[in-house]
Amino acid sequence: MNPGIESTAPRQAQAVSPWRFCTAPCMDWTDRHCRYFWRQLSRRSRLYTEMVTTGALLYGDVDRHLNFSPLEHPVALQLGGSEPRQLAQCAKLAQTYGYDEVNLNCGCPSDRVQNGRFGACLMAEPALVRDCVAAMREAVDIPVTVKHRIGIDHQKDYSEFADFVGTVAEGGCEVFIVHARKAWLEGLSPKENREIPPLNYNWVYDLKKDFPQLTIVINGGIEDLNNCEAHLGRVDGVMLGRAVYQTPWLLSAVDHQLFGEPVGGISRESVIRQLTPYIDDYLARGGRLNHVTRHVLGLFHGQPGGRMFRRKLSQEAHQNGAGSDTLLAALDEVIRRTDREAQATT
Repeated sequence: MNPGIESTAPRQAQAVSPWRFCTAPCMDWTDRHCRYFWRQLSRRSRLYTEMVTTGALLYGDVDRHLNFSPLEHPVALQLGGSEPRQLAQCAKLAQTYGYDEVNLNCGCPSDRVQNGRFGACLMAEPALVRDCVAAMREAVDIPVTVKHRIGIDHQKDYSEFADFVGTVAEGGCEVFIVHARKAWLEGLSPKENREIPPLNYNWVYDLKKDFPQLTIVINGGIEDLNNCEAHLGRVDGVMLGRAVYQTPWLLSAVDHQLFGEPVGGISRESVIRQLTPYIDDYLARGGRLNHVTRHVLGLFHGQPGGRMFRRKLSQEAHQNGAGSDTLLAALDEVIRRTDREAQATT
């Protein structure tokens, strides 16, 4: 648990926000296969797509970017863009395809994103973000939300951060997902921007005090569910990215610990077996096994046979003809290893 955070969140809140627990939009990670896998672990988590640019939707293959399984709900589409009319068009597409939310990226600091005039650099243009949100809100009935940092570059005062949120809220945004670090648009890589700027959770807490009518979701440096509970005493929701991807079994406790639901009867083995029909269907449509299993590698993290599981899938899932039997064979090796260790201790 982070120092200075005291847990005051009840095990089961009387009015639970739909944003109480969210998984972060992560480029190259949170594709439809990843989200389908995660949904086997948690029914209540709110899942976010990778960022999709307006250009990719307006001039590219819409189905490839937007198709998803109905079992992924609730799921949000994150958009990258800065032109209100184009964002409104893409928000309509999101609603047509059945997404539960459309989220505007105002937090990504990469050079490529900046060159497109979207991502974290939009924090310098709150009036434009307000207009983008207003255009999307006018176009759709689903929630329009914004994910952003606590500031960029020269911005050093809480008042600038609060002014950004206040201005964007004028456009009709009611949900703000805040990565509790500044973003440096020059001098740091995207990876360094996720790690080097210091976390400042207090500014996010203060934001909730100053805007009690808004839904405030905190993101950044949160590693486990006890830490989530601590934050939930101060804000409406939490969002986790790398911790969930690297140790996905964490999701299996979300519904019980954060939403007060009965303990689920799932196991790592049952999750793998539930994935096999999905994999078989995907392969029958021309997909490759590693497109799905690359997201599953961390399922047995810290468990007997976990390294063996990862190694077998890493070595074999990309091969021509690899099917769900490859995944089941990796699972069988884990089971045999677990049984041997159990016998050795009796």
